[in-house]
Amino acid sequence: MRIVGILIIIFSLPVIIAWLRRYSKRRHWAYLTVGLLPFIISAFNLDAAFISWEGWPGYSKGLVVSLLDCLALGILFTSKAPFRKLPFVAVFLLYIFAAVASVAASNLPMSAAFYVFQLMRVFVVFAAVASFAGRPGAVRWLCFGLALGAVFQAVVTIDQRFSGAIQATGTMGHQNLLGLMLHFVTLPLLALLLAGERNKLIMAGVLAALVAVALGVSRGAIAFVALGIGILFLLSLSRRPTPHKWKITGLAVLSLAVLIPIGITSFQERFAGRSVYEGPDGERQAFERAAKMMWSDHPMGVGANNYVVTANSQGYSERAGVIWNYASRSTNVHNMYLLTAAEMGWIGLLSLILLVTWPVMRGLKFAFEYRKDPRGDVVLGATVAIFVTSIHGLVEWIFVTGHAQYVFAISLGIIAGAIRQLHREAILQSRTARRRAALRRTDAKKEAADESVASSGTQARGNILGSPL
Repeated sequence: MRIVGILIIIFSLPVIIAWLRRYSKRRHWAYLTVGLLPFIISAFNLDAAFISWEGWPGYSKGLVVSLLDCLALGILFTSKAPFRKLPFVAVFLLYIFAAVASVAASNLPMSAAFYVFQLMRVFVVFAAVASFAGRPGAVRWLCFGLALGAVFQAVVTIDQRFSGAIQATGTMGHQNLLGLMLHFVTLPLLALLLAGERNKLIMAGVLAALVAVALGVSRGAIAFVALGIGILFLLSLSRRPTPHKWKITGLAVLSLAVLIPIGITSFQERFAGRSVYEGPDGERQAFERAAKMMWSDHPMGVGANNYVVTANSQGYSERAGVIWNYASRSTNVHNMYLLTAAEMGWIGLLSLILLVTWPVMRGLKFAFEYRKDPRGDVVLGATVAIFVTSIHGLVEWIFVTGHAQYVFAISLGIIAGAIRQLHREAILQSRTARRRAALRRTDAKKEAADESVASSGTQARGNILGSPL
């Protein structure tokens, strides 16, 4: 079956390319599918592993290729100059370079290479989204896909909740991963509504994402999505206040009034019989001690995707006081920055910080410099999603998984595509203005020449009539 899966994934690429070329006017269905696939790949096994280390305790378990990778490649192959003047390429490649460098530092280079391959796949998705994100209506169809993904996860989490699960995980396997991924749904879709979108699917997507987060009962996911919504409303109203935005703000408050009791009830069930502050939080400090000791001993890192093995085999978890049980000894430090520093050293940490901060700066600049551009609201939503995730990363490591990076790449592509399209429009306007100016100069010269000829003719006639017989 594994071979069959690999063959299906491989042969899907030429089929996708042929379809995109033949039905170019229906490419919007491909954009919708890009938004949907990150949320259904696991549920429907839409990927295949060329090399599989299923028992590996790291977050990347082989050389895996998904249907989304093939779709993204198909979009790139059928796009015109997709990498020309594409923002964020340098910072993304710097992070990939840090992962490549960590392969040399790893005692198990193959495992680190798995993460490099994962980042290359994510980069392809980013470039594919950026290639169409500047086109009119394209981002709207992409958001339809995100909304459908959120609705699917909400249905699954509701079913899990009624089946007795206190923390619903959807099809992602863990509530923290689902919650972080839904940052990249809730905020861009909410921004689209603020921009004037009235499609019911977009509204349903926002509500579904909030329901799924609430039923996941992840403290971090709930807190940071609430923080993101507050920041988005504040920035959007500061950017360009409209009566429609105030209406959406009121509806959001009403929705939260309905969802907050659900979250409170779920929290009461999750922490029944003990304080909310008991549990894994003391372990988080032990994880951080282990990661800092590892980073101190290995300034260049121990290799991407190698934290768990190194922490146990070299005694860091034991010396840091991490409890000896499977759950504690088989997970990563709950801080994506410390995890990156321990695995990929200083260059990895600095490149990760640059990867999440530079797009935020460029996105905010775009949104507030072009206040009347409707694309600015959607860019603002994607920007706030990346910002919130960067803060969430201080208490969570799940960002390094492939599914989380897929949705990050989509938001990054939205920002990059809008910036590049604006640059292209500015160049086009400049060229048009130069052509018009050149035509005006040509017309002026022609008129001057005609007037000169007319004046010369009049003078010549005058001389002839006034000459003596």
